[in-house]
Amino acid sequence: MAAAERDGPGPARRTPVTDAGERLALNGMGSFEWDLGTGTVALDAAAMAVFDLEPEEYDGTAEGAALRVRPEDAARLRETIAGVLEERGETFGAYFTVHRRDGRDQWTHTTGRVVRDAEGQALHIAGIVRDAAAELAHATLLRKLEAARAQQTTIVQRTTEALSRAVTVDDVTAALTGAGALERLGADGLALGLAEGGTMKIIALSGESLEILSERRFTRMDGSLPLSHAVLTRQARFVTSLTQLGGEFPLLADYLNRIRFDAAAYLPLIAQAKAIGGLVLFYRQREEFSPEERNLCLGLAGIVAQSLQRALLFDQEREFATGLQAAMLPRRIPEISGGEIAVRYHAAWSGREVGGDWYDVIALPRNRVGIVVGDVQGHDTHAAAIMGQLRIALRAYAGEGHPPSTVLARASRFLAELDTERFATCMYAQVDLETGGVRAVRAGHLGPLIRHTDGRTGWPNVRGGLPLGLASAFEQEEFPETQLDLVPGETLVLCTDGLVEEPGTTITAGMDALAHAVRSGPQGAGALADHLSDRLWERWGSGDDVALLVLRRAPDPGTHRAPRIHQYIHQADPEGLSDARYALRQALRDWGVPELADDVELAAGELLVNALLHTDGGAVLTMEVLPEPVRRIRLWVKDRSSVWPRRRSPGEAATTGRGLLLVDALATHWGVESRGDGKAVWCEFDVGGTPRSAG
Repeated sequence: MAAAERDGPGPARRTPVTDAGERLALNGMGSFEWDLGTGTVALDAAAMAVFDLEPEEYDGTAEGAALRVRPEDAARLRETIAGVLEERGETFGAYFTVHRRDGRDQWTHTTGRVVRDAEGQALHIAGIVRDAAAELAHATLLRKLEAARAQQTTIVQRTTEALSRAVTVDDVTAALTGAGALERLGADGLALGLAEGGTMKIIALSGESLEILSERRFTRMDGSLPLSHAVLTRQARFVTSLTQLGGEFPLLADYLNRIRFDAAAYLPLIAQAKAIGGLVLFYRQREEFSPEERNLCLGLAGIVAQSLQRALLFDQEREFATGLQAAMLPRRIPEISGGEIAVRYHAAWSGREVGGDWYDVIALPRNRVGIVVGDVQGHDTHAAAIMGQLRIALRAYAGEGHPPSTVLARASRFLAELDTERFATCMYAQVDLETGGVRAVRAGHLGPLIRHTDGRTGWPNVRGGLPLGLASAFEQEEFPETQLDLVPGETLVLCTDGLVEEPGTTITAGMDALAHAVRSGPQGAGALADHLSDRLWERWGSGDDVALLVLRRAPDPGTHRAPRIHQYIHQADPEGLSDARYALRQALRDWGVPELADDVELAAGELLVNALLHTDGGAVLTMEVLPEPVRRIRLWVKDRSSVWPRRRSPGEAATTGRGLLLVDALATHWGVESRGDGKAVWCEFDVGGTPRSAG
């Protein structure tokens, strides 16, 4: 460190620098000594140069040394030194800015050491001051490089994370073009192409103005465009001026003026030593690609290539699996007389989109039809294969004419004898579309939903047994039948549990949602099936397969001269009686005979109560106009009991037994007829006539 001397007041007179001082000066570094007692600061020549001071302008004080130091930096430096002195520290260091004569701001650094006496009193400060511009410039460059590396690492990590969840090719394109995807890639635009035979197919475009490239969504792989050229040569190409490509690739010239980008990276996608496509990343305001940026682009291309390769293989497997499943399901649904049937199948939105759900419609003799929905355990090709075998077996058993309980028992034994541990749930019903009779059985499956002609819905209590396969394993092959009535205009809905299982809720909530959707849906079977698919399956993004079957018995309104209504009343539905009475009164008003409403409503109530109390099951109510030979109203109440009612003469204290007496008093005629497996009690009312007794 150079010594400084002072002869009286005025600027310090410096002695010649030593060899060490010369070396400091060459390195932009000088020394100083600050006498705290006198307040004078001695600077050597190198320090004067660092502070950009001339000898004649320096007065030897701390304030003079800080003549060209930025005021805010000078204040911060004084605070730093004062803090060291107050806390009895020994050293300090600080950066500050010197505003030089040429207008340049020079970053400067000082380091000082406090010299104290034996009692710890500060005597003077000795230190060095140096030009830190080059040092900080290097540090700034390092920080920029580190920031760039961190950004590149982030780009790779975020892209890898996004593509790790991609299963299909559509998933890959969605990950590359969705919200925030370009920012995640660090690009301003993107084009992704697949090599298919001798053709390049653009499957994804993202970025302003790039939609014009969709005009060339399919191009020949002949190297006439930069992307196909990169794929054919397997060499990436980095372009900092797109306009220069026009001369080399004339087919691209028409688009270059409309593409609002300056630079692009054309990257081949190589997977398992095969070029499967190409990726273009577009950039704005980029004049070069550094080595690090080129490596980043190549790394991104490798990530995309691997993801795309996995997706292509998955799509091929899924296409095979769905083809297998489609072959296992019925190719066509037979046409039926007296009704309409619609079926829908939706595969799960995960995995290979293949599973064991199925439906079937089986034409049976005497205008009957067998309807089935079922679900084999699992979501894989094995489940689909088991489903196909089980569907064919069940169809064969039904076609042999067995009753529904026997059909499921034999199907259960068939599944148990297969070389599999899978089980299956199933709902099977035989429907007589002429009479509306339904014989239903369940094997661990969801029961049917019925929509009545008045819009109400209900889940009839259909008894059931164990799932197919398990029933035979546990030697409990009992599948009790439940008989239902489907009146004209009513709709039967069968489905697998994927339609009613909403993630995070109970199956009861899903069943309520299904019932609501059926009530609010259209009348036609096909339209209702589409309505349910849109409202339910797509609503909660089913992770399960869904098989849906909708059967509607043709409505029977009669004719204009002889109209007719039908209604089914459940045994456990007290509101059904009230709804039926209202429907009768409304119909009679519409038919122009409101004066009969009281008598008809009272007689219907007696017949319905009698059927619901004394038989097993619900009752079908029919009211029609008979125009010949005399216009009259006929009321039918059909149930499944073969026991005929009889008119009694109850005593005065009896509380029952007066129903038929009341009907006999109100109606013109009444009687009982056999109907299939049950009976029908009827009564007639003359329009404009007076009641009389009949038997």
